This record gives sequence, C-alpha cells and structure tokens, in this order.
Amino acid sequence: MKIYDVLILGAGASGLMCGAHLDKTLSVAIVEGNEKIAKKLKISGGGKCNITNVSVNEHHYDGDEELLCYALSIFSKEELLAFLAKNGVELELRKNRYYFCKNSSGEIINILKKKIQHHDLYLNEKITEVQKKGELFVVTTHNTLLRCEKLVVATGGKSFSTLGASDVGLGIAKGFGLGVKEFTPALVGLTLQKEQFWMKELSGLSCYVHIKVGEKIVAEEMLFTHKGISGPAVLSGSLYWKRGEISINFLPQHNIAQLVKNSKKQISSVLPLPKRLSRVLLQAIDVQDMECKKIDATTHKKLQELHSYTFAPAGNFGFSKAEVSRGGVLADELFAYSLETKKVKNLYFIGEVVDVTGELGGYNFQWAFSSAVVCAHSII
Repeated sequence: MKIYDVLILGAGASGLMCGAHLDKTLSVAIVEGNEKIAKKLKISGGGKCNITNVSVNEHHYDGDEELLCYALSIFSKEELLAFLAKNGVELELRKNRYYFCKNSSGEIINILKKKIQHHDLYLNEKITEVQKKGELFVVTTHNTLLRCEKLVVATGGKSFSTLGASDVGLGIAKGFGLGVKEFTPALVGLTLQKEQFWMKELSGLSCYVHIKVGEKIVAEEMLFTHKGISGPAVLSGSLYWKRGEISINFLPQHNIAQLVKNSKKQISSVLPLPKRLSRVLLQAIDVQDMECKKIDATTHKKLQELHSYTFAPAGNFGFSKAEVSRGGVLADELFAYSLETKKVKNLYFIGEVVDVTGELGGYNFQWAFSSAVVCAHSII
C-alpha cells in the first residue's frame, strides 16, 4: 500500500492552501468528507468571500498572541494579496477595510484546485479513525485506509453543519492526548432576556453602534431581528462574550447632552436615529418623549443610557447561525513556528481547528491561509 509523505485532512481554506504550498517532490493526498472541495469558502460573503482585512493583527483575534503574530508574519495580508493578484484574482475593497472577490469566490477555489492538481484528492471520505503505528499515521475512512509520514489536520469547526462541518478534528486531537477547548458558536447573533424583547419589535432595522464586551469595543452596524440582535457589530462582539453584560452605545458619534441642549424639538426628533428606534429606545430607558427644553436633571441622567445601554444577553443563535467556531486545539500543544504538536512528532493542526478565532471581516480566512503556509514551510 502506498505511503504518502503528507496527508491533509480537510479540503477547506487551510487544507487547500497548505497543499498548494507543498511541491511536487512530495507525495501528498488531501482527504475531504464532502463531495466537493471548499464548500464553506464557496458560499462565504454571499459567494464573494471576504478574504482578508486592511488591518490584520493579533488584536482582532481571540487566541494566543505568539501563535498569531508568527503566522501573520510568515504569510501576511500583503503576501496573501500578492498571491491572489499573481494568480489573477481581482479584489474589491468595501467600507475601506474588507477585501472581497470582485467576481466570485470560485476564482480562489479554482486557483487552489489548480495548485493541488499534482496531489491525490479523496472526496466523500468520512474519517472514522486516526492512529499512529510506529512512525506512520494510519487514517481510516468509511471507504479506504491511508498511510502517511506526516499528518495535517485541517478539518475546521462545527459551524455550517449543513456543509459537512463537524468536530472530528477535536476527536483526533483527543485521541492523541492533546488538550482542546470544546467548540462553541462564534460570530453569531445574541438572544435576549424578556426585558429586552422590545428589540424584537424593531426586526429588520439597523443602526451604527459601539458594542462593549469587557474591555473590547466593536464599532459597526447592528441589526435587530425577530430572534434578537445580529449584524457585524454583534457578530464580532459575540466572539468576546461568554456570559454577563454587554453595553451598547447607540450614539457613538454624538453627545446626547449637546443634541438636546437649547432645542425646542421633541427628544425623539433630535436623536440622529430612525424615528421608530428613537421612540422605542426612549421607552426602554423610561424617558417620556417631550420637548427638549422641558428636560430635568433626572431625565438628563437617564438619557446618558443611550451611550451605555447595558444588559445581559440570554444566549446566542447557536451553531446553525454561527459563522465560525470558537475553541479548538490549545495553543500550548503546538509549536508556533510549525503548528506541529509538541507531544506527537509529524502531527500538525491548522486553521479553524486550532483555538484561534477572528472577528468578522476576513480575519478567519487570513488565519486559515497564514497557518497553512506556516505548516507547509515547516514540512518542506
């Protein structure tokens, strides 16, 4: 039976990029549980894939700084952009910070497919067992048995189970005695306590806010939904929220005291928010809509809550709505310069299966690609 130099488990963003950087002198096989490669990459960003961000650094991630800083220095945002440009992928910049494919995420997939064409590709192979026997890894699927000298686990997280996502990678890690953090939903909407059900009445409405979670402040659009709150600000904020309170500044670019000062208008009329939101917000902070000139000291104090409306979410929308998974193989188990495990020689973990998660905005694809290149360079 053939013994591969390298087996890569998973044909998503990280697995494909790793394979793309392994040359023809190595015998490589990529094993994928789906019938097609890169299914998550294909649908991301409405089919145009938010590939990276103008500002990429460790401060936009929940994860080990050493691991992040090294990977982002080896294959930076600039190097990713250069790689894509060299291969003819045209990008567009949205909101002056988000890089999307101008035409289709299929372009990136086609490039990666071309660059792994000299490797063997096994599709529709569900992994049932991974062992190490002597110096070789033995990977058993429901169809076949494969052997290799080096094994790269790029199986992703649990979000998007409809696309075949699972926690198989954590099972492999545990089987080798590695420490892991169980996956939880991340970049996901938040549900509400009964006291905040007024937000559900605003379903479909969005506004620019600052959301504070602990010491982290996220500035973006927030969307009210029939289930709770969502939108870019909430999704990124959810990365840092586990339980407890969050605070929303509904007027981050204004000062409520200045807005109402010397005005003859109603409070709801001077608020630079959709009228529907202004009225419901005032009710939520127990302020009667009135002429600004009639505001007393108590009301002035209550209006400050528009800069820091604080409450504890009930939970989140779950894996079915999560963009990514938080958790994975612990950073302490891996060498930062290679992503090889410290306990098991020639075993590597890359991408989302590692305990590194980025905010919304291309950070997770950047990590997937950067960690893949670190691993590939180490193997070469």
